[in-house]
Amino acid sequence: MRILGITLPEEKRIEIGLTALFGVGRPLAHTILDLAKVDYGLKPKNITVEQENTIRKIIEELKIEGDLKREVAGNIKRLKDIKSYRGSRHSKNLPTRGQRTKTNARTKRGAKKTMGTGRKIAEKK
Repeated sequence: MRILGITLPEEKRIEIGLTALFGVGRPLAHTILDLAKVDYGLKPKNITVEQENTIRKIIEELKIEGDLKREVAGNIKRLKDIKSYRGSRHSKNLPTRGQRTKTNARTKRGAKKTMGTGRKIAEKK
């Protein structure tokens, strides 16, 4: 089953498979399936063509995947352009929501880079 160019996993339940789309989590997946009157436990390979079309029609009305990514990127660009504090944190690749950075912040800043004295390089020469 393909929706918006994304292939949903065939062996997972449809409620989990819909979360493969960017911008669709479990609560939104449940809402979509309720509107389409589809059971959460069905697998994409067992869904009828009519059910698949109703799910596709509901999803196409939502802002997900490329549109949502474009909107988020535009919001971040706007913050950078107006030179807000949050925008400056985005551009420096640091946490934007007040977390400490002396320790932690590893997911945003990357792996530790231990700084040495530089003596080993001088000894080899």
